[in-house]
Amino acid sequence: MSLLFGRSLLTLLDYSPEEIRYLLNLSMKVKSEAKKGKVFRRFEGKTLAMLFEKRSTRTRCAFETAFGEEGGHPVFLSNSDIQLGGKESLEDTARVLGRMFSAIQFRGFKQETVETLAKYSGVPVYNGLTDLFHPTQALADMLTLEENFGEVKGRTLCYVGDGRNNVARSLMIICAKLGTNFTVITPGELNPDDELRKKVSPLAEKSGSVITITPDVGAVKGADALYTDVWISMGEEAKREERISLLSKYQVNQKLMDMTGKSGTIFLHCLPAVKGEEVTADVIDGAQSRAWDQAENRKHTIKAIMLATLVKKI
Repeated sequence: MSLLFGRSLLTLLDYSPEEIRYLLNLSMKVKSEAKKGKVFRRFEGKTLAMLFEKRSTRTRCAFETAFGEEGGHPVFLSNSDIQLGGKESLEDTARVLGRMFSAIQFRGFKQETVETLAKYSGVPVYNGLTDLFHPTQALADMLTLEENFGEVKGRTLCYVGDGRNNVARSLMIICAKLGTNFTVITPGELNPDDELRKKVSPLAEKSGSVITITPDVGAVKGADALYTDVWISMGEEAKREERISLLSKYQVNQKLMDMTGKSGTIFLHCLPAVKGEEVTADVIDGAQSRAWDQAENRKHTIKAIMLATLVKKI
């Protein structure tokens, strides 16, 4: 899809259902190529700046290996390596990086940071996670659902836990665009924000997706997949006791998995997981878990994003 060439991925709100579908199809293609041992050099001569304010396992490894295996040169840059709004303005850093790199990946706190990088760098910028959105994770999640169920339209994904974090928000967007029913099961204090819900509502109406937000764990009935994330996000460690108190009854355990009434229900988690808090070890390490498939799929979807936006002919 040539229209994606040169594009940034800051939030999936910016991508049409057809464009998201294209990225998922391309992800399946590159994963199949990898399984067959096919080797390409589609990023040869290209460079990727990888900016990290937050630590990472899957995001860093996915971007770095996906880019390097295709002949490109990824460069890891943390806060201690370069100026990120410190001595030098963020706008100036973006201008410099845009002159030296083919693309930029950012993983950090403020959504405004990744948007500024995209505005001033002049090259594609990829959101590897901000406080508001985690689009590359949501793409890997949908790829995992499709591998298990085929068509995701009409399927039901239940997210259980902190309903206002970046993963829940990004899942709400992609489900609304692809026609997947999405239920957020969370205490009222952690509901997704009204602004996002207003943006997603017309998208869901158009696709036929049903978006539900409820504190009732019984809403997992009929779900094809249960998804959770850590209760305490990076930067919110001071709220640990408060979050545990709020979310203790929202743990995904075998009893909750069984409440779906479907033997084929799968479990999803973006990782890292705190076993014994948001999920029990027997669930995440059990037969219904697809968390490790999700982790692998980060690489394939990220490669697809970069191919679509950096290579004219794939």
